[in-house]
Amino acid sequence: MDPQRLKIGISACFMHADPTRALFTGKTLQYVEQSIAHWVMSTGALAVMIPSPSGATRRGDVTLDHYAQWLDGLVLHGGADVSPLSYGEQPLQERWAGDKIRDEYEIDLVAAFERQGKPVFGVCRGLQLVNVAYGGTLYQDIATQLPEALPHRDASVYDRNFHTVDIVAGTRLAQLYPQDARVKVNSIHHQAIKRLAEGFEVEALSHEDGLIEAIRRADRGKPYLAAVQWHPEFHQPGADTIDDAALLADFLAAAAAARSP
Repeated sequence: MDPQRLKIGISACFMHADPTRALFTGKTLQYVEQSIAHWVMSTGALAVMIPSPSGATRRGDVTLDHYAQWLDGLVLHGGADVSPLSYGEQPLQERWAGDKIRDEYEIDLVAAFERQGKPVFGVCRGLQLVNVAYGGTLYQDIATQLPEALPHRDASVYDRNFHTVDIVAGTRLAQLYPQDARVKVNSIHHQAIKRLAEGFEVEALSHEDGLIEAIRRADRGKPYLAAVQWHPEFHQPGADTIDDAALLADFLAAAAAARSP
């Protein structure tokens, strides 16, 4: 194996135990969606799913810190809603209760990579999770709490739902896209940042309604920590959407700089 290849961890999605499920009846499944793994691997990095070491069937002494020590960076995967309980609220409706178990796993995962000084990049839910992990809050449902906002999720077209975002001048994101003050992105979320976590800056806003679409840790002296609300892995090369290669390259450069010996 080429020792120079970067090893990038991807947080797991959870399919919790279900006694009515025909396959793996009553068992908890952890997985990654194919596109995010392929996006990470697109420039030669190795993608590694990080399973949660906790749970009813736990065995051995492996911890998230072991993964953070071994891996060079972390990508927070999209998926289930962040639970309002994770930022001190009650769900406005039961269907927005989210996945508190996954929240706790990913908050601990971010903390483990933080302790090791390794970079973290969040995608969609990952942006929301980062914001919550550092003390921010979310709109539980955009359509309910911000009825004047753009439809940010359309289940009938899923990743073919698009809108434009304005990149904030003077940010790192603006440096990565010097010719693109406004770009087109996919939109597959019904939750969004309400109160931005302290210590972060906004890098992009939805052009139509001003919702936060990209954030980054403001203190460049601390480990790399950035996130976007869209799914870069779902954009197709050569399409009229933003070319997400620069985002990935920037994250991987930070991973290379901080990699374990």
